[in-house]
Amino acid sequence: MGDRDQGPTDAHGPGAQVITGSEPGTFAHGVLARRHPALIRQVREAFPYGPRQHAALDALLHEITQGVVEPLDPTSPDRDRWLQGGREYFGRPWFNAPFLWSESYFYRKLLAAVDHFGDGPWQGIDPFAPFKQAELRGSTVDDELRSLDALAAGPADERAHALLHASLWGNRADLGFRAADEPPGDAATGLVADDSALLWSLLPAGAAATVSLVADNAGRELIPDLVLLDHLLGHGHAEHAVLHVKPYPYYVSDATTADVIDCLRRLVQAPGEAGEAGARLWAAMRTGRLEVRAHAFFCAPLPYEDMPADLREDFGTAGVTILKGDLNYRRLVGDRLWDATTPFADRTAYFPGAVAALRTLKSDVVVGLAPRTWSTLERSGREWRTSGTHALVQARA
Repeated sequence: MGDRDQGPTDAHGPGAQVITGSEPGTFAHGVLARRHPALIRQVREAFPYGPRQHAALDALLHEITQGVVEPLDPTSPDRDRWLQGGREYFGRPWFNAPFLWSESYFYRKLLAAVDHFGDGPWQGIDPFAPFKQAELRGSTVDDELRSLDALAAGPADERAHALLHASLWGNRADLGFRAADEPPGDAATGLVADDSALLWSLLPAGAAATVSLVADNAGRELIPDLVLLDHLLGHGHAEHAVLHVKPYPYYVSDATTADVIDCLRRLVQAPGEAGEAGARLWAAMRTGRLEVRAHAFFCAPLPYEDMPADLREDFGTAGVTILKGDLNYRRLVGDRLWDATTPFADRTAYFPGAVAALRTLKSDVVVGLAPRTWSTLERSGREWRTSGTHALVQARA
């Protein structure tokens, strides 16, 4: 789990500076200083945890804000793995560790604090489930699912375009399944890179290939992902689909197998086209045309460049692998301050097959931008890298 050379050398080479939270005012510092403490408070209030869990949450809050990185409890089965991979970060402030590592370790320690991996009654309880379920039960989801009815009547290529963009923009409020190119409101500037044509060329109709989709968030983002997979299977763009999810709760809203089932039930119980899509997906899982997999690597603080051999082989057999969301993007290209015009193909050359990224920008990392696009964005004065108002579709054959 260690990190590579952090030297701030050529941004097109392996020495591009690793992102940490050490500099006040940066996005990474804000996550560590504000978002994580707020999340501890939210988790505390979401369940009637007992004194043991409250004491552990208090200790974690103190550690991340005023203390140094401490090892896991000696009884933790993965303690040695974290110690070995993060040996240079323990005993130092959280803000000094690479952002990807410190975020991942925070969630591992948060799960430990609420006894998610213990032998007691809280074992396996998702501390983020109330947030996920509240979103999934919301009336906005009803509105979004109803919009599938109108979309179903249109041409297949228009439907494909809309479903791809719904999956791209994920859980942005008031987006739904729209045929428009861009989301509403301030995000009208929309895509900063668009390789949609290349992506669709990797998914030709009649292909007897497998498409892999590495999920990001549960709830309102996972539903469009599932509906997109239904379209790919139903219109011959893929014979088989694999949906990769997290093996346990991670990063607040990241999707697990339980979240997939919750979303499928939400679809199946919906009227109209949404219910029909849910029924098709349910049947596809029963027959094996749609598989859900949950590799341990998806909860590791490592770039995809360091993926284990079995996962490399898995991705290598797919016609294309689509990675969703910000965290997957950071792991795909490396969580470093790359020159934004660094070619996406260069940063993903190691990946064992065709790969695409669907990402709403919510962190500093970005590659593959045209110089003119990057210059325009920099002059705009907006926090375009982290505000979630911009997105990209990037692909490499």
